[in-house]
Amino acid sequence: MISAYHLQIIILVGINIIMATSLNLITGFTGQLSIGHAAFMSIGAYASALVTLKLGFPFIASLLCGALVAGFFGILIGVPTLKLKGDYLAIATLGFGEIVRIVFLNLEITGGAVGLRGIPKITTLLWVVIAVLVTLFTLNRILKSRVGRAFIAIREDETAAESMGINTTYYKIVSFGVGAFFAGLGGGLFSHYFQYIHPGSFGFLRSIEHLCMVVLGGLGNLWGSVIGAAALTAIPELLRASADYRQLFYGAILVIMMRVRPQGLLGETSVSRSFLQGESILKRMNINKKSGL
Repeated sequence: MISAYHLQIIILVGINIIMATSLNLITGFTGQLSIGHAAFMSIGAYASALVTLKLGFPFIASLLCGALVAGFFGILIGVPTLKLKGDYLAIATLGFGEIVRIVFLNLEITGGAVGLRGIPKITTLLWVVIAVLVTLFTLNRILKSRVGRAFIAIREDETAAESMGINTTYYKIVSFGVGAFFAGLGGGLFSHYFQYIHPGSFGFLRSIEHLCMVVLGGLGNLWGSVIGAAALTAIPELLRASADYRQLFYGAILVIMMRVRPQGLLGETSVSRSFLQGESILKRMNINKKSGL
């Protein structure tokens, strides 16, 4: 009942929802500016595709393998870089993304500059819907837990969080690891749908695209990322009829949005607002150094 064209758009919306929500965990909830999120997507895409092609893993095992490898690299890059803050962290994640792209561009097993072909087309709308629901459910549970409150405390005031006994470096690494895990899941779905991946598909601009989705929907709002991902995936397709001016309209929409509603379409999540109404996050958590958080 759905044309191949519209089905592709819907599947891309689902994959971008996974990417945007996982990035929002890092940037929106933990306050760590990352502009190399596409690198984790590429790691998951290549790892998932290679275990399918070379080892004959079933689809679920391939997706899980790609997500785990991406999560491992998220933790690995987090250990040396997450002591950095702000612009310095952004530059470090940008450098990591470029390193990953160049490595894939020069490895024979990944197809080098030609790219990796022959990946079986296993991703379907059902698989994407299941992956989106699992991602949203898992991230929502994390954010409502003690770990999620620690993320928000770090975002609001990292120095104050440290003074209350929160191991900020540990929780930032956890945030990066979880975000990278789900980015790898999105990459696995991507590679098994388009059947061909190339390092150029996961460059700096894709990371910026995911960041725009998060900002448009609202930093610190999980459901805002869903709306932002859907909007920024569908709008370019709706503007395809005016191909000469499509990017102009696309950029103008983003500029107008940031002027009219800079907090995003949905703004702060209600959970974060409840923390900020009447008492600080740290008092809400009621943490002291003896709690071991």
